[in-house]
Amino acid sequence: MGKWIKIGSAIALSSSLVVSGCAEQTIKKKEETKKTIQVPVTDYTFRTAGNMFAYSEFELSGEPLAEGLGLDLDLLDVRKINEPTEFDYIAGVESYEYSEEAMYEVTEKSGLGLHLIHGPIAKKLAKQSGKESHEVLAERFYLLADQVGYPREEIFRNMFPTLIEYESGDPHYIQQVDTDVYAENDDGTYVPVYQVDFQTLRWAREKMNKMLVPAAYGATFLKQALWAGDFLSAFHTVDKDEEIEAKTANDDQHSNIALGVSSADGMQGMILTEQIWNKLLFIRDHLFYDAKNDKLTSLNKGTYEPEKGFVYLPHQVEVVENGDDQAPDAQQLILKDKRSFLKDQWLMLWPAAEFFGMTDQREANKNQNPAFLAVFDGQPYPKAPNENIDENVHNDVQSDDPYSVNRDILLTVFKNVDAMHFNDELGIFVEEHSGTEQGKYMNTFDAGYTMEALRIFQRAIDGLPVGYANGEEAEGLHTAEGKRALELIHKQADFIIEKLIREDGLVANGFTIGEGIDKSEPTLLSQLGAIRGLTAAFLATKEEKYREAARNIYVVMDRYFWDQKLHVYQTAKGEMKYDPFVAGALSSIFRLAINQLNNIDQDEQQPKELDRETIISRYVDFYNLIIDGPSIKEGMQASEFWDTGDVYKKDDQSGNTDKDHVPQVQAGDGPYGIAPILVNVEVKEK
Repeated sequence: MGKWIKIGSAIALSSSLVVSGCAEQTIKKKEETKKTIQVPVTDYTFRTAGNMFAYSEFELSGEPLAEGLGLDLDLLDVRKINEPTEFDYIAGVESYEYSEEAMYEVTEKSGLGLHLIHGPIAKKLAKQSGKESHEVLAERFYLLADQVGYPREEIFRNMFPTLIEYESGDPHYIQQVDTDVYAENDDGTYVPVYQVDFQTLRWAREKMNKMLVPAAYGATFLKQALWAGDFLSAFHTVDKDEEIEAKTANDDQHSNIALGVSSADGMQGMILTEQIWNKLLFIRDHLFYDAKNDKLTSLNKGTYEPEKGFVYLPHQVEVVENGDDQAPDAQQLILKDKRSFLKDQWLMLWPAAEFFGMTDQREANKNQNPAFLAVFDGQPYPKAPNENIDENVHNDVQSDDPYSVNRDILLTVFKNVDAMHFNDELGIFVEEHSGTEQGKYMNTFDAGYTMEALRIFQRAIDGLPVGYANGEEAEGLHTAEGKRALELIHKQADFIIEKLIREDGLVANGFTIGEGIDKSEPTLLSQLGAIRGLTAAFLATKEEKYREAARNIYVVMDRYFWDQKLHVYQTAKGEMKYDPFVAGALSSIFRLAINQLNNIDQDEQQPKELDRETIISRYVDFYNLIIDGPSIKEGMQASEFWDTGDVYKKDDQSGNTDKDHVPQVQAGDGPYGIAPILVNVEVKEK
């Protein structure tokens, strides 16, 4: 799908780039459902962690899912809704493109965080060259553009590339979005100015919660790592902009071969990687907490030993900005909550593992993608020192290159998940650690997702493919860390099967050490977390008992929570309150059910809930009714961009040219519209 609009006219780049810068019966049934259901918005607050987590799952449940089921992606046309099939369109266009656009909203348009001008690399280069930081960053973007064959003059104007993202904000635009004509197309549609100039897409700084929370900047990191891994996973020809497979890491030295799967996608991949690299350096140097000395600290090279004193990512660090609304920097960082939360840790472990797979230059790893090696060969990103990629861990040195800084953070977070959050005696992950004492409560959802994060970690550290290829077989390195990750997954999975499944087949919401299982009414979220974790255990260990347990929970979940009349899941008994964490987890479980948990043979004894057709119908209902909603003012997706078919026409001022239930950005909620992100809803019967 097109990620950037290629337009012949020049777009001037100045320092403002960065400174300011089925059948008739099914249709009938669906229409009847829409008449009986209401999905009003209950809260417009944008919470970064939930949104970026959900959109990561939407991405994986998008094009990769549809393509894996045999769809030729070339058959998709964003203007032809529900073709070639409704499922294909929802997965290949809506799920995938909603995911991508929301990421850009946070990382390039909204201003929801600190500005990349103040990133460690820009500051370092500015100091070395004697230039201003904005000049250095503009030059950096020129270099990145050159590496992927992207015209410098077509780089977007008035971007706000984020260094690190805040916990939450108000996604309503604060001024009229510039929908004037920028360029006209042959088919009567036009490109509005805001698609190439982001100046009118800022959010209100005074309404941002300026907290640095690992789950928030970590979930954004996950989005960035997944898309960067996609965009930079191959090369392309310069003359025809056609994707070609990387055979060697030196292919890009040919005059007609450039980095990235295409010029435009490659440019976005480079910007995302630049943001990740700077963010990791900022985290390493400023955001770790030394429990023994009770202060924020920098992380030393990968020699961290938790038994000598915990150094970890605390829950909240407040940012006091320097007063520059155009390109804010941190004037002061204040520790607000020193506790370690499991959600914070798994939402950093997962993306760091994904990025490790992308940057891995270890000599022992024979599964590396040459296209990635070409990105990190010194141009445009520095190579790792030889000491850090040989097989001797005792000679490692501290380094600012992307591989080394990410590796140090990744291994530290992994050690802390084990040392601070894992109760070895019971084999469970607990929610909290005070810095001095481990908590007693295990939350099923977070424990399940920790297992998935550990599965990706084990694959990355053992040199197995991650990203979209995270299910592919390969010969791994069998590292000590990988073995420990598998051990942790095993123990938590066994605990879920042996201790958490109730008599009715549902999974308890949690477990308290010394008291037993949580007696509260089971939630949909807990079932989703358990299925996610047990499926991760099956994929990591190949033990069929974990797949069977996940299948059983799915079937009971579907029978217990599914509302036959409204065609949606209850989120708790008698309640249907959806937030992005529920939406993201549900999207992931549909994907896993379609790919791993579905009925393989046609035995009549197989549960109909796990027939692929049934799962796909649930997936379609979820997107139609919960995400898009039954009307223009309902549903979780607040607005949409041109990528999902809502084109701009001079003679159509409806703000919804594709006639679906999602408005264009300027026509959404609020006086000036709203960003294309997810909001909270509650489902009700009319």
